[in-house]
Amino acid sequence: MSEGTMQRRAQLDQRDRRGKRLGRVLVCAAAVPVMLIAAGCSSDSGSGSGSDSAGEGKSAGPGASASASPSPTVQAAAYAKLPKPCTVLAKKTLGDLVPKAKTSGKQGNSSDAASRGNCSWSSLDDNGVKGSQFRWLNVSLLRFDSDTTRGAGDELAQEYYDKQVQAAQSAEGAKGVKSEPVTGMGDAATAVRYDLKKKEGSFKQQTVVVQVENVVVTVDYNGAGLAGEKTPSATDLMKDAQKAAKEAVAAVSSANGSTESSASPSKSASASASASKSASPSKSAAKKN
Repeated sequence: MSEGTMQRRAQLDQRDRRGKRLGRVLVCAAAVPVMLIAAGCSSDSGSGSGSDSAGEGKSAGPGASASASPSPTVQAAAYAKLPKPCTVLAKKTLGDLVPKAKTSGKQGNSSDAASRGNCSWSSLDDNGVKGSQFRWLNVSLLRFDSDTTRGAGDELAQEYYDKQVQAAQSAEGAKGVKSEPVTGMGDAATAVRYDLKKKEGSFKQQTVVVQVENVVVTVDYNGAGLAGEKTPSATDLMKDAQKAAKEAVAAVSSANGSTESSASPSKSASASASASKSASPSKSAAKKN
């Protein structure tokens, strides 16, 4: 082989190698934009996820806690204390209902005098061979505080009031039970009467239950003619029992600085509602027109 032929072959091999290297460079150069595009897509998707995460973080941030429901509250009870139970009735009233009793009465034990208390009086008017008249009177007071768990004081008092009425109506041994609503005292009042047979004689029982705001007043009054004395009138006894209940309700109001003894608080509330209606926006708008 001549020297010239060998040189031409060497030149051809070098061209082939350069062509192959150039092809590889072009392939790599074409691949670079694809990688950049892929990287850009990955970057966009990543930034999108980050913004979504930020949005989710905002929805669970301070704004969400601010919009959470506040702690439950209840309206404060109207009456904060009770009168001494043995002082709720006037001496004249005690003289009419239990004429032979000590006006000081017998006060029951209570671990919380601001929330509960009771006082009782008993009277035996002995007429010798003609028999005697017996009377027994008891006044019970129970006050309820408002509580976020149990509810408002007046609502709790209403529940207890209903229970007291039912207890009086279903008293053991009661005969001829009669019930009727009583107007003119507190938010609600019920009178219950019945006959009760005992070994001493026939007793006429009267119970008056009154709810005024967050307090329940219960008056129990009974009478009997003993040893041949005539049985007292149930109607007269009921009038006396209602009189005592009305005085007890007034004493509760007075102990809390209120002079409205017989007017129901619900009436004053309805009066306020009527006043607000008279100044309703629709009427004001009508005046402007």
